[in-house]
Amino acid sequence: MDTLTSMKVFREVVERGTFVAAAERLSLSTAMTSKHVMNVERRLGVRLLNRSSRSLSLTEPGRIYFERCKTILEELEQAESAIGSFGGAPRGTLRVTCPSWMATRRMAEFLAEHRRRYPDVVVDATFEDRLVDIVAEGYDVALRTMVQSPPDGLIARVLRPVPLVIAASTEYLRRHGTPQLPRDLAHHDSVMAGNGHTWHFTGPDGSFEVAARVVLRLSSTSGVAHAISTGLGVAALPLTVIEDPQFRDVLRPILTDHPLRQPTLFALYAARRLMLPKLRTFIDHLMEYMATIPSPSVRAGTGPQAH
Repeated sequence: MDTLTSMKVFREVVERGTFVAAAERLSLSTAMTSKHVMNVERRLGVRLLNRSSRSLSLTEPGRIYFERCKTILEELEQAESAIGSFGGAPRGTLRVTCPSWMATRRMAEFLAEHRRRYPDVVVDATFEDRLVDIVAEGYDVALRTMVQSPPDGLIARVLRPVPLVIAASTEYLRRHGTPQLPRDLAHHDSVMAGNGHTWHFTGPDGSFEVAARVVLRLSSTSGVAHAISTGLGVAALPLTVIEDPQFRDVLRPILTDHPLRQPTLFALYAARRLMLPKLRTFIDHLMEYMATIPSPSVRAGTGPQAH
């Protein structure tokens, strides 16, 4: 078996967590994927993976080999892309991780346009709301909303602010009344994304917090939107979610005169000596596209108004 191919298969197995997922990603059979890993182990004379019926884990030699494999394969991919860029358009697979609320028609339109511009680039996008280690998990770029400074070791490009608003369904507000002041939220049911337990506001006198009466926590922003659309409570959501046609006539923004702490959408990627053409063109195109999106505003009791 080809050693380089076996190294690539081994890396994919570790990053995907199972032989089945790696096989699907590489368009190989599960049996062939396993053979590639066993080929590496036989050649090195050590076990690289602990296998059980439910999970895989790296042995100590496996961890060392995996880190070296990643470095070697990344440098090879960079070299190939750098040489390939002399011949024209960017090419290859670009792995992107995005928050779930970005899985919208607007994002689909951007990806379709990107495909038309760069037909030799395959975007492999994952939409989820967990904090991804893009280096360890092999992503090229992360689109992430943050209120704090970007993490060390990553380059951050500002894409645009992400307006957050508090919203509830018209049914919930009819049954429980509409909060008039931030402190009123302490007496309303709240649905939170993640492990938050307070509302963070900004005002003319500075920032302040209001305790939340949390009745449900979900890991997905889109899950939060669906939950409050059933009348379960109030939640903070990106305005783009409320703009979605499925929620426009169901969710109503509230407390719009009392702004929440606003996050920013960043594109994060690892600092490398050479920025691959597929990554550079993706970020440049994304920044160009984001600049064309109107800045939204909202009035209480109405839907979002784009200007």
